[in-house]
Amino acid sequence: MPELPEVETVRRGLAPVMEGRRILEARVNRPDLRWPFPERMADRLTGQRIVRLARRSKYLLAELEGGETLIVHLGMSGRMLVSLPGAAAEMPGQFHHAHPAPARHDHVVLDLEGGARVTFNDPRRFGAMDLTATEALEGHWLLAKLGPEPLGNGFDEDHLVAAMSGRNSPVKTVLLDQRVVAGLGNIYVCEALHRAGISPLRKASRIAPRRVRALVPVIRDVLAEAIEAGGSSLR
Repeated sequence: MPELPEVETVRRGLAPVMEGRRILEARVNRPDLRWPFPERMADRLTGQRIVRLARRSKYLLAELEGGETLIVHLGMSGRMLVSLPGAAAEMPGQFHHAHPAPARHDHVVLDLEGGARVTFNDPRRFGAMDLTATEALEGHWLLAKLGPEPLGNGFDEDHLVAAMSGRNSPVKTVLLDQRVVAGLGNIYVCEALHRAGISPLRKASRIAPRRVRALVPVIRDVLAEAIEAGGSSLR
């Protein structure tokens, strides 16, 4: 499943294609993925300009000028395919595909001004999309309980020491808890613990605070390196 570095890689690849562009037509080819799509999703997307493409944890957030934000979760196998038939080599972004016609697993298709097409393709259908008011975004049920971003200022040594204190769960379990830190998954938690010399099975409360503090920059380094490399699970 894509983790923070993979989703950030997707965001960086899509941003030059999507930001500032109007959605000329949105098509939704099935009623649901992991959950039902929001009511009238195609109508609510069509005609909207994409103001900004952001990321929170493992979610892509497309802010629309009309006051709503499209939330996208890639799930296990979701991909955002970009195509411009006949001129793909000239497109910005990192995800170009010769993909002009809808295929079986193309569930949502966005035709943008300028000729680009962005397609959400998801064979296993564990992905998700929702629309919510931008002003209420932080309170959306998918985002409301998320912890701080591991590359942001809210994730620091004091935060992690407090999160580990009194926790008898294995440290790996604590780090995978999205309420503790948002966006970490199995791949990068295991790598960070390995570099820090901490067993993933060790109880969080049994780790000395100095070692917990030292884990924070290790987590940051692992994620930064993964983003620079374009992620580990997009191949």
